[in-house]
Amino acid sequence: MAAGAGALAPFPGPPPASLHEFPYPPQNRSRVVRGSPTGGVPPAIDLVLGATAGCLACVLTNPLEVVKTRLQLQGELQPPGTYPRHYRGVLRAVGAVCRADGLRGLQKGLAAGLLYQGLMNGVRFYCYSRAEDAGWTGYPGGTVAAGAVAGAVGAFVGSPAYLVKTHLQAQTLAAVAVGHQHNHESISGAFESIYKQHGVAGLWRGVTGAVPRVAVGSAAQLATFTSAKDWVCERQWFGEGSWAAVLAGGMVSGVAVAATMTPFDVVSTRLYNQPVDADGTGKLYRGFLDCILQISSKEGLLGLYKGIGAVYLRLGPHTVLSLFFWDELRKMVQHQQPPGP
Repeated sequence: MAAGAGALAPFPGPPPASLHEFPYPPQNRSRVVRGSPTGGVPPAIDLVLGATAGCLACVLTNPLEVVKTRLQLQGELQPPGTYPRHYRGVLRAVGAVCRADGLRGLQKGLAAGLLYQGLMNGVRFYCYSRAEDAGWTGYPGGTVAAGAVAGAVGAFVGSPAYLVKTHLQAQTLAAVAVGHQHNHESISGAFESIYKQHGVAGLWRGVTGAVPRVAVGSAAQLATFTSAKDWVCERQWFGEGSWAAVLAGGMVSGVAVAATMTPFDVVSTRLYNQPVDADGTGKLYRGFLDCILQISSKEGLLGLYKGIGAVYLRLGPHTVLSLFFWDELRKMVQHQQPPGP
């Protein structure tokens, strides 16, 4: 991203990490010192700040996650037009969730979502920082590759939290329920139940869908966000470096990201939420490829794009909120640090 005035002034240069669920770190190399590769803030602190920024953004965008989960599970493995549609579009789905579960229903799975954000973003940013420090991002395509790999590692580590989040967000009244209902009482009860029935391996059920989901989303946004934001600024719709330009760029970029990531998102949701037998084998899908084939053959290709509206609407706001929280948190930390020599 080009340097500019305002809140984004500390963020010149291209984004070095995925913007899908956490912002890229500052790249003002004139202030970089060994052991503190991002603007004078130690890597361990930047890791914590990245996770915190993602969690703060999660609180505000979690309602769209609930809606997305319901839309993606609706009509599972049923031909179009053969099932009741309790959730029709994003806005009407929000109303349906509120009627069934109350306003609190829009924050279902929030605790698990926060745990996922903390684990996934912290690990992802740490891995990317190591790749950057090693100079891998300086090669052609290195930024996208490093972001995708870091995202995949983060998704693997955070997979148990995403599993529980999906279960909790799918739960609702029987009259409007979609997908399998796991009927967990709480986040701790969900972890305990899954571990008792299927052991440690059960906590990573569905990870084969999560890893490509985050890797593809990370790579797609890295490949499109900067170009989209520059395109917006060139038309002088917003001032260069303004938060409005970042949000607009995120929404424009979101079209490409949603188009490429939603099929992986649908598959991930289905694999996480499907019922399993006593040995932990899925009753509906045998794995990632089988899930894609079954959805395509029974629901049509559009079945792989269920919930795309919620996916798209979440991308831009989550990006700019993460950037805002990241920037403010780093300012707070830097103000507490003694001035350098």
